Amino acid sequence: MKVNLSDGSGMYELARRLFPINRSITGNGVRETLSILKEYLPELSIHEIPSGTKAFDWEIPREWNVKEAFIENDRGERIVCFKKCNLHLVGYSTPVDRVVTLDELKKHVYVQAEQPDVIPYVTSYYHDRFGFCMSKNQLDSLAPGNYRMFIDSELKPGSMTYGELIIPGQTTQEVFFSTYVCHPSMANNELSGPCVVAALGQWLASLPSRRYTYRLIFIPETIGSLAYLSKNLEALKKNVIAGFVVTCVGIDGDYSYIASRYGNTLADKVLTSILSFHDPEYITYSFLKRGSDERQYCAPGIDLPLCVFCRVKFAEYPEYHTSADNLDLISPDGLHGSLEVLRKCVIALENNRYFKMRCLGEPQLGKRGLYPNISQKGSYDGVAAMMNFIAYADGTNDLIDISNLVKVPVDKLLKNIELLSASNLLD
Repeated sequence: MKVNLSDGSGMYELARRLFPINRSITGNGVRETLSILKEYLPELSIHEIPSGTKAFDWEIPREWNVKEAFIENDRGERIVCFKKCNLHLVGYSTPVDRVVTLDELKKHVYVQAEQPDVIPYVTSYYHDRFGFCMSKNQLDSLAPGNYRMFIDSELKPGSMTYGELIIPGQTTQEVFFSTYVCHPSMANNELSGPCVVAALGQWLASLPSRRYTYRLIFIPETIGSLAYLSKNLEALKKNVIAGFVVTCVGIDGDYSYIASRYGNTLADKVLTSILSFHDPEYITYSFLKRGSDERQYCAPGIDLPLCVFCRVKFAEYPEYHTSADNLDLISPDGLHGSLEVLRKCVIALENNRYFKMRCLGEPQLGKRGLYPNISQKGSYDGVAAMMNFIAYADGTNDLIDISNLVKVPVDKLLKNIELLSASNLLD
């Protein structure tokens, strides 16, 4: 039975389930991951794009799959094994079966020198090579002798796989969420995004009505976004009003936001507004600090209204792209906090309209039961948010603008809007 992902524990259990899978930009690991996500999101459609397909200036590469990979010493002992930790293998490694000296072996082993205890994550997608990864401490401990390098992998024409979920609304205008499914066993950098977006998808599908259509995609990073854009650019440019890349959202720490190219889209506006109340200490990064699929979505000529939502941003935490980015690094609370931010963004967007009071001057709220019927010091405090909302509801400010002006979160203003509308005071 599928787990409800509405709380952090459900998302964390999904991450635990996905963690051992060897993912790359193509291959069976991506298919297995998407197949599991489809259990939670039954309407998720899974697509294949053949190797060799053009995606703007890029091309879908050959498909890569691995059966086995290891290094053995001259006593037949395996000192690294792909099946025990898939980070031991350089991504997209070509096949090899060779016995070499320790000096020769070291030419094919990658370490993270400044972090001697961790295994680095290394790939070579677009240049044929093979290699292994291990901690520097392990490499330094190896004794002279002969070592067998063995990789049973396959690189051949196949396809790249991605998942897409479209949740229809009352209009064809869309809110777009993109996350990636192309890294092996790393918890925050890889799995936190898909787990939170899957939870968001469950919640969106459960809503009784939606103003906007929601498009959620699970893609390989870079080549996936380029391929998706090359297939869907016209519809995206026509319909998307706001979009978000969701990545590195599992650590229970800072919240971060990477601006769009000019930082002036509706997505920038709503995310910074929500974060200003959810975590006033959130960190803002300019587009110059980009590094994920926002590079493609905000590229000249594409220019989608999209920004990036993170907790601790990629490349800004020491465990990034290493074996230390494990399930101990993320937490149910970290995942749940990220889901809450995205839910609040959706609620703000769904209710974001321009409002204008229907009467001139301050309305008489008391006769409508909206104001205390006795005047005393402090009696005004309870209706201050409503009065401030009224002061800025002049038809020139949308709901997010008013929220920022009056320093009250959008969700706290919705009840005031409901009451004023019911009293026929608000357009």
